[in-house]
Amino acid sequence: MDQGLLPRRYAKALYKYAAEKDATAGVYALMQRISAAFSSTPGLQKALANPFVSDADKQQLAASAAGTVPGKDPILDDFVSLLIRNHRIDLLHETAIAYEMLYRRTNNIYSVNIESAAPLSDSDRSRITSLVERHLHGATAEYSFTVDPDLIGGFVVNIENERLDASVRNELEQMRQHLIS
Repeated sequence: MDQGLLPRRYAKALYKYAAEKDATAGVYALMQRISAAFSSTPGLQKALANPFVSDADKQQLAASAAGTVPGKDPILDDFVSLLIRNHRIDLLHETAIAYEMLYRRTNNIYSVNIESAAPLSDSDRSRITSLVERHLHGATAEYSFTVDPDLIGGFVVNIENERLDASVRNELEQMRQHLIS
């Protein structure tokens, strides 16, 4: 079975379960924290996939990744128990990402990353986010801002699969390509 298909199926089941409990937004926040924990702690995936780590410890690790403790969030506890019972706890990270994508799509939310060569001033952030919001025609946007000095100057806006590259690096690359051809 496609490794991407299983996490999407688990995410869809989790979304339906959370919807029954009127808790989709709360679970979305948990999944965001789990995704962030996997990104910042590379050993977490190995620990969850390790057959010598007890199920109780895996439950504790998953809860800690979500920023909670076992027993505090019954939806998360039930879901992690399901993954453990089905020997799929190693899919927790991919399932969290799939849940985030499903939640955003269902609620018309776009993930927007704005990269700049240097930290943006408040007025520059405001101008760029205003342009993005007009482009999204009323949809909601979740912004993240990163600094990449390799851009030399300007900025790059990534909205899901769209990219607007207004960086000096891109301008120089286009000039180089024009001179070569």
